[in-house]
Amino acid sequence: MTARYDAIVVGAGQAGPSLAARLAGNGMKVALVERHLMGGTCVNTGCMPTKALVASAYAAHLARRGADFGVMIDGGVRIDFARVMERARTVTRNARAGVESWLERMQGVTVIRGHARFEGPSTLRVGDTVLTAPRIFLNVGGRALVPDMPGVGDVPHLTNSTILALDTLPRHLVVIGGSYIGLEFAQIFRRLGADVTVVEKGPRLVSREDEDVSEAVREILEAEGIAVRTGSECISFAPHADGQVTVHMQCEPSPQETVGSHVLLAVGRRPNTDDLGLDKAGVDTDERGYIRVDEGLATNVPGIWAMGDCNGRGAFTHTAYNDYEIIAANLLDGASRRVSDRVSGYALYVDPPLGRVGLTEAQARASGKAVLVSKRPMTRVGRAVEKGETRGFIKIVADADSQRILGAAILGTGGDEAIHGILDMMHADQPWPVLQWAVPIHPTVSELIPTVLGDLKPAP
Repeated sequence: MTARYDAIVVGAGQAGPSLAARLAGNGMKVALVERHLMGGTCVNTGCMPTKALVASAYAAHLARRGADFGVMIDGGVRIDFARVMERARTVTRNARAGVESWLERMQGVTVIRGHARFEGPSTLRVGDTVLTAPRIFLNVGGRALVPDMPGVGDVPHLTNSTILALDTLPRHLVVIGGSYIGLEFAQIFRRLGADVTVVEKGPRLVSREDEDVSEAVREILEAEGIAVRTGSECISFAPHADGQVTVHMQCEPSPQETVGSHVLLAVGRRPNTDDLGLDKAGVDTDERGYIRVDEGLATNVPGIWAMGDCNGRGAFTHTAYNDYEIIAANLLDGASRRVSDRVSGYALYVDPPLGRVGLTEAQARASGKAVLVSKRPMTRVGRAVEKGETRGFIKIVADADSQRILGAAILGTGGDEAIHGILDMMHADQPWPVLQWAVPIHPTVSELIPTVLGDLKPAP
């Protein structure tokens, strides 16, 4: 059977349903194909369940600190791990049900369940049905990368997806990878009562950040009892007694090992592009499998676009949604929006969180600009003092010649929200004195930003 449409959207992640709605709203006959769970990574295995776990872990951490606030909890804090995990799953189920209900009500959109594969540049097959359309939009997402490390196939291991199925708290969780996903799970499970070891091949955690950020994050985690092993070359695995796993690290002459009840692999992601039949459509990918796109998210094949994690132009829910916005604006509104127009911002959801935007200090220095830098500890922030959460700092990097903010890091309570004031100024392309003379509300984290801006000095 052959079915013809004006547009086909493959994948019901963050960008797909929204684009399907816009296209249908403009009179197109649209098919949306999803082979697994509606809502994509964010709803099912990413943002929503993990941040629900972050919230439970924070509640446990704050309860243990009750005496610091004059709140006495007799008998100590007890964790119902199964209930913690069920709460996270409920958040996911409710969000997924919302996406499904929205799609079912969407006029002009046919939802097709199954695995789509190209048979040509305008043709896809889903089971026994052939779909054709002059416009095809790929929103197929990504999945955890399982590294080719010695012994990895001989031992049980978890990914960011399968760890969410646990109902029993690990005795000792060994996290392979010291970046965003790994560190969030490390702190979650430590606060829920597990012993945790983080094993990172590189010389420091979150290596894309400045060294002072990496070191501060490490200090925060180690202060909570998380063991951190950086510079761990030659990582390998071997079975141990009682179903446990031995993790070997370091090279000669100083080999080390640790034994974990569970191992989480958090060393990166890979795009879900290897089973789409992209070669039959002639769609180019890079050496890692990401679909090559231009500034408007179009592939090299006319009539095919790629959005979200599969295009390598952003690995976040908010960038995927912005991909949809760019495509819809250009295709339906006559705009000329580009991926490079967006200011890069993201967060690391350890506690306290790291809010980041733009260039790091190291990147700014390497750019050759006349760099100004200012940094203040969170101990100077009234809100942080009042909450008893003074770890971290605010750092802003600016260009002395253009008076534009180049980037910022807010590692501290509320940092993931406060960073948006700086992001908005960068997006508006306004000189930093405009923000310096704003009058922020007291007591907030954002109120220190004008003070930090007023102390910008040439980088030494």
